[in-house]
Amino acid sequence: MLTSITDGILCCLTGKAANLVLPLDSSEPSDGFEFVEVKPGRVLRVRHIIPERQPIDTEKQVARTEEADAGCDDHDEAPTEGSVKDGDGGTSVHCKRKITVYRNGQLVIENLGDVLHSEILQCQDGDLEPCSTVEVELADYKEIASSPDPNPIPPPGSAPSEEQKPAPPPRRRRRKPKRTVLIDSKRVISSCKGTHSDVAIFFVHGVGGSLDIWSSQLDFFSRLGYEVIAPDLAGHGASTAPQIAAAYTFYALAEDLRAIFKRYARKRNILIGHSYGVSFCTFLAHEYPDLVHKVVMINGGGPTALEPSLCSIFQLPSCILHCLSPCLAWSFLKAGFARQGAKEKQLLKQGNAFNVSPFVLRAMMSGQYWPEGDEVYHAELTVPILLVHGMCDKFVPVDEDQRMAEILLFAFLKVIEEGSHMVMMECPDTVNTLLHEFFLWEPDMSRKNSSKTDAENIVSVCDTINTLKINKPVDK
Repeated sequence: MLTSITDGILCCLTGKAANLVLPLDSSEPSDGFEFVEVKPGRVLRVRHIIPERQPIDTEKQVARTEEADAGCDDHDEAPTEGSVKDGDGGTSVHCKRKITVYRNGQLVIENLGDVLHSEILQCQDGDLEPCSTVEVELADYKEIASSPDPNPIPPPGSAPSEEQKPAPPPRRRRRKPKRTVLIDSKRVISSCKGTHSDVAIFFVHGVGGSLDIWSSQLDFFSRLGYEVIAPDLAGHGASTAPQIAAAYTFYALAEDLRAIFKRYARKRNILIGHSYGVSFCTFLAHEYPDLVHKVVMINGGGPTALEPSLCSIFQLPSCILHCLSPCLAWSFLKAGFARQGAKEKQLLKQGNAFNVSPFVLRAMMSGQYWPEGDEVYHAELTVPILLVHGMCDKFVPVDEDQRMAEILLFAFLKVIEEGSHMVMMECPDTVNTLLHEFFLWEPDMSRKNSSKTDAENIVSVCDTINTLKINKPVDK
């Protein structure tokens, strides 16, 4: 504590912020770690694990192909109406919705696609609704025609009198849509197994984290045969930390991750983000809809446009934040974990979480400006998304993830009762199992009239939300 105060005083006197985050001395890959220069002088540490897969025997492959051409197996199923199997065994679904934005901020989303949406997001009683409408505001824009008139018009033939003359109805300004967005596309959704060489999983951490917070997930999925990629954001972990605030804006970090994604992307890619990292996953899924196959959002909050808070402790000078760093670390431990025991402290230390310089922390929080990432931006996503929320999270309320589940087209919401903001570190087995089931999930369009679907049997994480509130932009 005294050391932090002393360093903070020296920081104020010299005008230079102490940089606690430095790149590793060696640039040679070791234990799956690589260093990627996304821009001149901007180097990110990346953990890239490629599993060892057995080479495919070409003779056996040819024999299997000949058998398949000779005839179908008795267990093979013919494609049913509403589902189309592609070459990879995926299901082609029709994603169609109409998004209307009104000038007062109301958002109306009409799902017009086929039965997939209702098949996945079906009601608890088993009733299917082929189309659904989501209104983001408690306001009606259509007058009810059957409502009684308080001043009825007298029947014809009766003499009009002053008492019988109806009062003129108040002139109600007709509300016109400010913008209308139409989505009409087809997406192939298939099971992603570790044996598939065209699948890659990307892990993106949030503010103050590092790729080390994903240690349990990286080890688990690499052992299952998945190719995993996890970068350190600029100024975090072992990546370089530029001493300029513009290096930590949302757009600067998004371009870094774009370069990482383009470098390691396969045919089918799964994005997993935590907290602030969810926004970058949303950005990549929106930019590359054909490459992003599925997305996992862990404690990411609601679908609001990012805007930095002007009344935040992170707006204080870096030297003051340096003095307060022990208190900030303690507050993060208190709010980020459901329990604050020796195990959680060790996890925080091993995960290298919240071990960033005050300058980087201040620049990261001040750079969270992303006006495009509003409700419409999220509603345009057609990729299946799994929302994971720790019930004890003190940073992100569960209402925000519920709102996100309602806005998104194909969304599953799973609440882990014993988890908090760092749920992937607190409950690694639960999170790993949940993620793996979601990777293996594939919609079954042939069972339209069944009471239970594959979404219930495999994932069983769907929550139906009835109301939705608009919140102000929040920091993640």
